[in-house]
Amino acid sequence: MTTPSEAGHGRPDPGLRAITGERRQLINLAYRLLGSLADAEDVVQETYARWYAMSRQQQDAIESPGAWLTRVAGRICLDVLGSARARRERYVGEWIPEPLSERTEWIGGRPGGATVDPADWVTLDESVNMAFLVVLESMTPAERVAFILHDVFCHSFAEVAEIVGRTPAACRQLASSARRRLRDSRGPASPTAQQAGIVRDFKQAWEAKDIDALIGLLDPDATAIADGGGLAITFLRPIEGAEQIAHAWVEIADRRPGSMTLVERTVNGQPGLVAQQDGVTVTVFAFEVAGDRIKHIWVVRNPEKLRRWTSL
Repeated sequence: MTTPSEAGHGRPDPGLRAITGERRQLINLAYRLLGSLADAEDVVQETYARWYAMSRQQQDAIESPGAWLTRVAGRICLDVLGSARARRERYVGEWIPEPLSERTEWIGGRPGGATVDPADWVTLDESVNMAFLVVLESMTPAERVAFILHDVFCHSFAEVAEIVGRTPAACRQLASSARRRLRDSRGPASPTAQQAGIVRDFKQAWEAKDIDALIGLLDPDATAIADGGGLAITFLRPIEGAEQIAHAWVEIADRRPGSMTLVERTVNGQPGLVAQQDGVTVTVFAFEVAGDRIKHIWVVRNPEKLRRWTSL
């Protein structure tokens, strides 16, 4: 994205810093709404394109440019979410949100250790952990937008209504419905240190091909879901049950190339695992730990979703 540094007769644009300063907020919003950094980047670029398509007089007439940018980005995200379901029906296998690493939280990640603009970072908090994002995927577009804008980004329901195109009362109901979905899907939270220990034990049991140990670390009703996008070999349907997952993971270990290494990494702000082959990340594993057991495992192998992990 390119933005003009000057406006009209060579005069510096006094509002440029304020406008570009909204970029991080817009990226954070769009990623949470769409679950994809690539789509989030497209939304932010389109939002700025619409701003700079206006005349200077039109821009000056906008009382709050930041609020205007948020409204536009929110409406674009709503449109993208509306068409996403049709795209997902053509997707090969299961669709999982694009995972974030703790070191490459930026749009268009810059390999080679190049300086990263803080305006491109995605803030890691509870609203980007994989379990949270997966539940968001089960919501209607309007529920998702209303909930994220109000509960995560603290916009009033009057502001949300302008974006969603419904009354403030209707938006309040949408957010309430979204909260119920989240509440019903979540188990007791475990401290991060405890989660890290359980994921580490899982890694060690997996490497040892210890089926009994794996079963002991998994909730009896645990599920494992993989996303290869038709571009990487993986299981196409969810695996359900601790024993089935344990046996499947031992089979994976049996087929794993000798050059592949398994390392502990933060995935969307939570303890996770990454499989690397010849220095290239080929799989990212995200976990949901409830109590002292693993409840969900999400396996991302689609290389298009792993590009920002390559330089780790």
